[in-house]
Amino acid sequence: MISRMGNDPLNGIPDAAQAAIEAAPNAQAAWTAVQLYLSSAPFETHHAAYRRAYRDHPEPWPTWLPEWSDRTSNLHRFLANTGHDGLTGLAEWSSHQPGAFWGAIADDLGIVFAEPAVHVLGPGFDPRAPDWFAGAKLNAVASCLAGDQQRTAIIHRRNGAVHRLTVTELADLVDKFASGLVGWGVRPGDRVAIAMSMNVEAVVAYLGIIHMGGVVVSIADSFAPDQISKRLVIADTAAVVTEATVDRLGKTLPMYAKVCSAEAPRAIVVGEAVLRPDDVAWDDLMSRASGSPLHIADPGDHTNILFSSGTTGEPKAIPWSHTTPIKAAADGYLHQDIQHGDVVCWPTNLGWMMGPWAIYASLVNGAALALFDDAPTAESFGDFVAEAGVTMLGVVPSIVRAWRAQGWLNRFDWSSIRVASSTGEPSSADDMLYLSAMIGHRPIIEYCGGTEIGGGYIASTVLDALTPATFSRVSFGWDMLLLDENGEPAERGEVWLVPPSVGMSTELLNRNHHAEYYEGAPSSPDGRILRRHGDQMERLPGGYYRAEGRSDDTMNLGGIKVSSAEIERCLSGIAGLVEAAAVAERIDGGPEQLVIHAVFDANTEPSALLAEMQERIRSELNPLFKVSRLVRSDKLPRTASNKIMRRSLRDAGT
Repeated sequence: MISRMGNDPLNGIPDAAQAAIEAAPNAQAAWTAVQLYLSSAPFETHHAAYRRAYRDHPEPWPTWLPEWSDRTSNLHRFLANTGHDGLTGLAEWSSHQPGAFWGAIADDLGIVFAEPAVHVLGPGFDPRAPDWFAGAKLNAVASCLAGDQQRTAIIHRRNGAVHRLTVTELADLVDKFASGLVGWGVRPGDRVAIAMSMNVEAVVAYLGIIHMGGVVVSIADSFAPDQISKRLVIADTAAVVTEATVDRLGKTLPMYAKVCSAEAPRAIVVGEAVLRPDDVAWDDLMSRASGSPLHIADPGDHTNILFSSGTTGEPKAIPWSHTTPIKAAADGYLHQDIQHGDVVCWPTNLGWMMGPWAIYASLVNGAALALFDDAPTAESFGDFVAEAGVTMLGVVPSIVRAWRAQGWLNRFDWSSIRVASSTGEPSSADDMLYLSAMIGHRPIIEYCGGTEIGGGYIASTVLDALTPATFSRVSFGWDMLLLDENGEPAERGEVWLVPPSVGMSTELLNRNHHAEYYEGAPSSPDGRILRRHGDQMERLPGGYYRAEGRSDDTMNLGGIKVSSAEIERCLSGIAGLVEAAAVAERIDGGPEQLVIHAVFDANTEPSALLAEMQERIRSELNPLFKVSRLVRSDKLPRTASNKIMRRSLRDAGT
């Protein structure tokens, strides 16, 4: 929901732009016309023009309106290749004929098989444990390094300068690192952790480990030693690749020291450090390498162990296989429209699924991966995006919020960007409109999924009319249902996925997979098996969806069950409110009381904000729900993967 800015919706709109709006035959034509006058305008003018153009049109309001005459998208080509006239037919075919769909995608992506599959998906399969590409032999790295060997594979910044690596140069480094691992005593099947920032060496290590048949253990560079140790133990890790230090916003932070404090096994260390006796410097390992043959594997063999984002308790250890990259690359191909020659930049880390995802979605699709050596909120990141010629920019919404606070609009030449994409947390419509203004109102692909599915289950496409902070469709190759608390289909409810799909996990290292995702799950109305995911979504008019956070943060107010996500949804868009978390507190064992923890502007009066919140809840949710307390926060506590930690707020209050 787009908020109001000030009392005058015409504030700042040039006379010529207002005339263009009034002359347009409909709201979408008005928005298209007015954009011609907004190239260097402040955000308030973009905001006002957007509201003015759509003033008589029901929400949601598209910021991106596709031209179907433009046949250059991957999705247009895939429609033609598979004989479909439109996206609805393609979506139905992709979910009802998964074997045919994933076979066609593998062909379009040019997935390299050492031996072809007997069946993409054999007859009589169990949706919870399908055997994808049965009989095939492959190594996912081959598909990353295929095609034009002189194309750019990596663009990276180091010490202020931008450098480029071709596929040939990257392949040579990967081969050397794989050979170095073998010479160091690492064997196929061994698990090797990567705990470092996402730089060139991290990408080389990631591909090199898989190249020689090892399994990457993904650990975020931000973790404390005990969290690193916990993951190393769960994965039974044989070695770790790390770096001496990490530079962030002018500070040099220890990395190797953290790994040592975690009592990690022997390590390969990038940069200068005093090493433990069994550790080895990156340069020494690479200098003694002589080349390594590509390990040929079964499709289901592990390539990567990633972890769920929980910071309390034992995190779930989720294996990826040689087929998971097909899901990541397919999403990048069909949804983010990543094409040969593109430059993909998505600030992330190999400790989170978007790190490996970015490697596969870029390289398999013939694009370059752009790596920045500092935080994306640093001013130099804006210059890097321009210099690298980034064409697909990925973000987490909180990054855009920071750019907005720093006034980045019109500061950089980001004209090379033709697509942006957002994931990691529910987006704010105002923030996404700001991002839209930053990139010339090009398409923004909202993207939501999970580590245990290798990509997204709901997204958008460049062929859909796109509205801020919403999804335009379920991801291709999937189906999902929204069910209410009684297990009935609903317009707002919990997300249940319909297996099977490439990328969907079939095992966990340290938990019962069936109990985690299937035990106690309802069936669909037509009897299909459903898989638990835990997100809350709302279906909007026009076929759009809006993310509402997790479905498992619920409370009981006056005998009425309500989720935190529902309350937070109706508070979104209040002027001056940055973000809010709704929790229930029990005082001395009494009834649950609704408490709102909020981040809001310094000039916003708390009593007025509380009154507006109460009115929103009364009018949009339930008049019986009363806000007992508003707690001002500088920031809301989040897990390492950016989900709000409501339990910690609840525990702190009680």
